Amino acid sequence: MSLSPHKKQSVTPAKAMLAAVSGYAMDGFDLLILGFMLPAISVSLALDPSQAGSLVTWTLIGAVVGGIVFGHLSDRFGRIRILTVTILMFSIFTGLCAVAQGYWDLLAYRTFAGMGLGGEFGIGMALIAEAWPQEKRNRASAWVGIGWQLGVLLAAFITPPLLSVIGWRGMFLVGLLPALVSFVIRRSMGEPEGFTRHVAKTPQLSFAARIRLLFSDRATSKASLGIFILCSVQNFGYYGLMIWMPSYLSSSFGFSLTKSGLWTAVTVVGMTFGIWLFGVLADRFARWKIFLLYQFGAVVMVVIYAQLRDPTVMLFTGALMGMFVNGMIGGYGALISDTFPTQARATAQNVLFNLGRGVGGFGPLVIGLLATKISFAAAITLLALIYLLDIVATLFLLPKKQGNEDSLGAIG
Repeated sequence: MSLSPHKKQSVTPAKAMLAAVSGYAMDGFDLLILGFMLPAISVSLALDPSQAGSLVTWTLIGAVVGGIVFGHLSDRFGRIRILTVTILMFSIFTGLCAVAQGYWDLLAYRTFAGMGLGGEFGIGMALIAEAWPQEKRNRASAWVGIGWQLGVLLAAFITPPLLSVIGWRGMFLVGLLPALVSFVIRRSMGEPEGFTRHVAKTPQLSFAARIRLLFSDRATSKASLGIFILCSVQNFGYYGLMIWMPSYLSSSFGFSLTKSGLWTAVTVVGMTFGIWLFGVLADRFARWKIFLLYQFGAVVMVVIYAQLRDPTVMLFTGALMGMFVNGMIGGYGALISDTFPTQARATAQNVLFNLGRGVGGFGPLVIGLLATKISFAAAITLLALIYLLDIVATLFLLPKKQGNEDSLGAIG
């Protein structure tokens, strides 16, 4: 691949948003349909709960590897170009999932599909940072986070009725559709002007050199550690709740798949509102204080939710819990973009977020094991403890200023 000027027109803010949102929507759609399909896959392939949970875990481990690799390639060869490559990789291996014959080949296909997914969040957030005005960076990043929820919401509505008709193999083929839409959207786009100007005047760095920029001084190292902790907690809590909640509702309250889908949809609406609100508040007030507000809210709401037994109350409380538990993702993209320079921006986004996603990938596995040994309610209650770690990281590790143009230097 060459760094010569791109023949296509530079991407506009609106097109950059469309490219980033569509990719992240595909990511969310894929993960949630997998959550709904786990019981059917388990029966068809004779999987135990740990094996079923590991399909999610290894998808996310694949995302860590893909995020690191594709983040570096994006910083070197271009945002749109590498985003398109990640879509193709995801599409090929998602299609292969539909013909899997056993646990091990399905696990391999999910891992490689996860690698394709891994580049979506970080590269999309870097694209937004370079195509949108700095003063709107928080809310623009939040809109990308909402893209995930749109994909999840679509999956919650269509999976219950379709799964009983076309089976889990057919659902993997349905999972290809968002990828095709995202590919079509991106193929006509050029790179953001901010990135092309940077490439024209800045020597290319090796992967090791880009990683060193994440730990270039004490302040940057603290920020990197803090962001990694936030991303780990975010993903552990999110996947632990969303992947197993349909099973929890079914086993504890006798919810049908359709009722579980309704719970998921209402919770996702709460998450979507929380992400949007985070972006608005973070552009008006100190972002670290908004993180604290959401983290305290997550602790309280997870504990309350685990004690509820009335299905109607659970439905609406789930929306409020979703607002705090997942609303924080509206701030990560802007936080990382503000903290690291252009030549390592996508690398930082993908390394830190996807390492956190790799840790978070153990959420479904841990929740599955705790649910087997104790109960779902106890497992969910224990999730509240991880948000206390978030609070410590926000207070003592994250930079307190925001909005610098290129690096942490001014934040110090």
